[in-house]
Amino acid sequence: MKPIIVFDIDGVIRDVSGSYRRALADTVEKFTQGHYRPTMEDIDTLKSEGLWNNDWEASRELCHRYWQSQGITPNLDYTEMVAFFQSRYRGTNPLDWDGYITTEPLLVTKAYFEELTNQDLLWGFFSGATRGSAEYILQKRLGLENPVLVAMEDAPGKPNPTGLFKVVKQLTTELAPVIYVGDTVADMFTVQEAKKQESERQWIGVGIIPPHLYSHSDKHQVQLLEGGGTIVLDSVEKLTIEVVKDLLQ
Repeated sequence: MKPIIVFDIDGVIRDVSGSYRRALADTVEKFTQGHYRPTMEDIDTLKSEGLWNNDWEASRELCHRYWQSQGITPNLDYTEMVAFFQSRYRGTNPLDWDGYITTEPLLVTKAYFEELTNQDLLWGFFSGATRGSAEYILQKRLGLENPVLVAMEDAPGKPNPTGLFKVVKQLTTELAPVIYVGDTVADMFTVQEAKKQESERQWIGVGIIPPHLYSHSDKHQVQLLEGGGTIVLDSVEKLTIEVVKDLLQ
């Protein structure tokens, strides 16, 4: 039985190092009154805990940790933080986005998904990004037509596997193997949780090294494997039909 392939988006389909992560750093800097701006390493360290897939929540957590390190109990307005984050990420024009999202490099081509379809493989997306952000990149930038997508609004955050289950159910009623492709420890934890809840199906985690870690990927590779990944690749397009076949053996 041919597998279903489900993809995360951020760090897999698009490079978010200069967009989501930049907006995250802007937000933390704003809500720590300019005292602390997290580095890429700071953000990676937080995300390696496997609990902070949502960048709004990650922003709040880094703010909390900073203020607590100063002996202060912060009174942060989460709604205000999200609005500020979005003003940086999406921009200030609600009809024609002009924020960091418009500059995100794509990490995959439309032809890759066309080849999966040509091989009779089913595929879809489960992402912690908002639906608007995910559809912007998948449909407007990548040119995919109405792909199966479960986004932030549709399911609990990772590592809860509910969203992964939803994608699979939209694609098939068969008990096909599932490959989930993601770039974070939370993505690999999601696969492990899916195994626990639906053990009769084969679940395989494929880790992807995001571009900002290309020059020092060893540590992240270990974290993805320890989180439950079967293999780690430095590009989603290296998940070829041949690699898929090897994973299923």
